[in-house]
Amino acid sequence: MKIKSLYGMHRHFKLAAIAAGTTLTLSLAWGCAKAEKEKEPEVSVQTTPAEKEDISQIVNEEAVIFPLQQATVAPKITSTIKQFLVQRGSKVKKGQLLAILENADLSAAAESSRGEFDQAQAAYTTAVTSGLPQQIQKAELDAESAKSAFDAAEKVYNSRKQLFQQGALPRRELDAAEVALVAARSQNEQTQKQLADLQRVGKEQALKSAQGQRLAAEGKYHGAAAQLSYSEIKSPIDGVVTDRPLYVGDLATANQPLLTVMNISKLIAKGHIPQSEAAQLKVGNPAQLKVPGMDEPIEGKVTLVSPALDPGSTTIEVWVEAKKPNPALRPGITVQVAMTAKTAKEAVVVPAAAVYKNPEGNGNYVLVAGTDDKAHLKPVQVGIRNGEDAQIVSGINPGDPVITAGGYAVPDGTKIKVEKPEAPEKAGADKEGADKAGADKADKKDAGDADDKDKKDDGDKKDEKKGGAAAKSEKEKE
Repeated sequence: MKIKSLYGMHRHFKLAAIAAGTTLTLSLAWGCAKAEKEKEPEVSVQTTPAEKEDISQIVNEEAVIFPLQQATVAPKITSTIKQFLVQRGSKVKKGQLLAILENADLSAAAESSRGEFDQAQAAYTTAVTSGLPQQIQKAELDAESAKSAFDAAEKVYNSRKQLFQQGALPRRELDAAEVALVAARSQNEQTQKQLADLQRVGKEQALKSAQGQRLAAEGKYHGAAAQLSYSEIKSPIDGVVTDRPLYVGDLATANQPLLTVMNISKLIAKGHIPQSEAAQLKVGNPAQLKVPGMDEPIEGKVTLVSPALDPGSTTIEVWVEAKKPNPALRPGITVQVAMTAKTAKEAVVVPAAAVYKNPEGNGNYVLVAGTDDKAHLKPVQVGIRNGEDAQIVSGINPGDPVITAGGYAVPDGTKIKVEKPEAPEKAGADKEGADKAGADKADKKDAGDADDKDKKDDGDKKDEKKGGAAAKSEKEKE
């Protein structure tokens, strides 16, 4: 009975202790939760002061290099290639003979036309200098003779008429004089008309006829000479021969490429820019051409902003010309073109990553680290943007500590902890030190393991020795 009573008391004390422990645990948990609830959240951020410096609007685009002048030379006639006078890479001048086609038939036709032209020229000269003046001179003499005969006949008729009236001359004499007068008048009028027609019309028409024959012969000759000249292929521009696909003996087809000549003294990069970016560019803007494999860019400038939109790609074509020839620039290669659209002097500049869009989409803002260790939202007006920086037109002042890392979606007034970015060299040194420390630790661990092994071996030997001594002692006792 006594034992049962003691057991009951022990159980009662045990339950009371458990209840007290549970109450204490709940009290501590509630206290910790209250402390955590009262603790204000803190965000780790990095800041950069807003700086006052120049900033430029850069338009970047891929472009293909083209020569400023290029000519694909094609023959106007179909003929066999007789001779090439240049090779690929040959420098040529405008008008220089590049190739000759077979032209024996064309040469013969030109000679024949030349003879016909010379003949027509001689006929025209004869008509002008001899034939026509003689005809006019003969007509003038005939007119004068007819006029004299008419005057004489008229005098005879008047004289005989007077004598007839006086009765001193018979009627038949007067009639004969009248007939002679009529004939002389008719002859005179006819010769005068012929002379007038020859002077007015005959001379003009005769000259036109002779000149027409001469011009026809001359045109035929020039046509034959032009056909002959088509067999001689000449360079239309100064430049370098970059392509010559055919060989001597091949058939050169009319209007098919025979040679390509490029003027590579001036090279341009042609790129297609979106409308929004091309609207900021104008002729004369500075630019840089970055060639793959080259460390230094090539200086250039914008020489053309197309006034029309490309209907196929809805972009605008822009040309950038290199200021100086560079052997690294070759027609056909692709380069990266960076064009400076505009520049703002002494502007307030912050990293572009520090500028955020308002959730409503009606503006931009930055977060500034205040002296009260809180983030303060500042609405800003953004000007020029490039890949790394952004111009702040209004909203903050130079020197304001702008949050550049850790500020995304952080509300206004949030408590912050400003951390300094770790320098790359220091980080590298720390890593090297950590690696060295790890190696030392590993060496020490290996040494410790070896010492423990040696100690264990010594202990085993001591135990073995002690066991042997004990066994010897027991044996002696026996």
